[in-house]
Amino acid sequence: MANAANPDMLDRGRVRRPAPSADQAVMERPEPAAVISILFERPADRGGDSLTAPAYFVNLNCDQIVDAVTAGKDEYNLKPFFYDCLTRVDAIRYRHEVMRDLESQFLYERVIGFAASMRDMREHLRRAQKMHYKEQRQAWFLDAVAIYCAAVGGFADDLAETDLKSRGFLRLRDYMASYAGSARFRSLLSATKKLKDDLAAIEYCVLAKGTSFTVCKYEDETDYSVEVEETFAKFKQGAARDYRVKFPASEDMNHVEAKILEFVAKLHPEVFVALDDYCARNGDFVDRTVAVFDREVQFYIAYLEHIAVLTRARLQFCYPRMSDKTKDVYAFDGFDIALAHKLVGEGGSVVCNDFHLQGQERILVVSGPNQGGKSTFARTFGQMHYLASIGCPVPGREAQLLLFDQMFTHFEKVEKVENLRGKLEDDLVRIYEILNQATSRSIIIMNEIFTSTTIQDESFLSKKVMEKIVELDLICVWVTFVDELASFGPQTVSMCSMVVPENPALRTFKVVRRPADGLAYAMAIAQKYGLTYDAITERIRS
Repeated sequence: MANAANPDMLDRGRVRRPAPSADQAVMERPEPAAVISILFERPADRGGDSLTAPAYFVNLNCDQIVDAVTAGKDEYNLKPFFYDCLTRVDAIRYRHEVMRDLESQFLYERVIGFAASMRDMREHLRRAQKMHYKEQRQAWFLDAVAIYCAAVGGFADDLAETDLKSRGFLRLRDYMASYAGSARFRSLLSATKKLKDDLAAIEYCVLAKGTSFTVCKYEDETDYSVEVEETFAKFKQGAARDYRVKFPASEDMNHVEAKILEFVAKLHPEVFVALDDYCARNGDFVDRTVAVFDREVQFYIAYLEHIAVLTRARLQFCYPRMSDKTKDVYAFDGFDIALAHKLVGEGGSVVCNDFHLQGQERILVVSGPNQGGKSTFARTFGQMHYLASIGCPVPGREAQLLLFDQMFTHFEKVEKVENLRGKLEDDLVRIYEILNQATSRSIIIMNEIFTSTTIQDESFLSKKVMEKIVELDLICVWVTFVDELASFGPQTVSMCSMVVPENPALRTFKVVRRPADGLAYAMAIAQKYGLTYDAITERIRS
């Protein structure tokens, strides 16, 4: 019986040097200075893949955001990009431009298709490494290169047809056009096509006798299968039982198939020698810029996919105006992304809030009853500045934000026996460390500090800390029960979490700019000691 050689039964080739894993070969190759980056306008903007989450991540729930955004994309190792806050305003504009280009459905779909092809290529390389037989590994490698060549050529054509505006994509388009037309790529494409055609053209015969078989070249032997079918067709009387043997769907070969292929290789040495040489020469076939783009563009795709859930729920995102000089900041209809995803998933509604600082104003003092949205407001402020610093659209209708150099948070912590400090001492040590590191371009977010002491001591210590913050001229959000801090000076702005006027026990979760009413701390004390109206009424009834 005549057979065409099956390329899936061919192998990756001789290893003439230690071969990296598929992920290392494609995703982690060192990048030369000439590599085009869709994420970093300049090489100096890149922080590196060894970055870890900033200290403020947990307090602001930024860890939840990054975990959700990068879920299912572990192969790209995206988290270091989300830990790497940019330090130049123009570096942020560079990413905004790319994001806006990706709002084009045509480009977005082409990028998704290119990424799918690159994943398919990497999967072929991974499977090739698991194959037991050389010729089969080589065939999977050859197919991986073919997938890569088709993806590169197609994507270069797609970019040429797209109306691009961003510096990142314009640079990439020029590079892809140059690379796809280069002698190096054309040679790889030509060699790949020729080898696949040569392998597909191989025909051979297997002569089986008892438990042995012979493999020989196909020399136009007669194929009697058609004549046999025609002879027995006249005896057909309806559907008959199918006696055909179903071969296993395993991608690997058994020892008999491997032996047949070994004999086929001996019958056609010129093709298989060429395959050996091809695999040895093209072990590093993936272009560095192509590999870097394939990884980096997932930063944008992952974030856009994540916020799409919220935009479908009619929540707004915007590209913030960024400055590293002015401290006039504002946002309209901002919200906590981590909380919003949870609420939207549960069918709940998301409360949006505004804020602004102008002129001498530096400190938002947020007061109000417990569980009224104060901490969420503080997290929203921090999240928006963090997301803006990595060049992402931020939650809200419109925003102008500060490109900070450092962000610090001080949220209440459970006492740790091992540090031998009480809660007040721990608060003081942490605040001291923050103020020693902060600069005039830093942001501090504090949530109910010094609560372990008396109201008099809390007020005294808070004012001392506020004096230092004013001296440093930095931006701060301070959640507190000490209402008098809101009138500390022209640098402070009072924000209050609101309740339903007819029923103060019901929270609206709106935080508005208005003078503190002096009742927040009293309500907290009353709740702590069971002296609220509802608590007293319940005790009287019982």
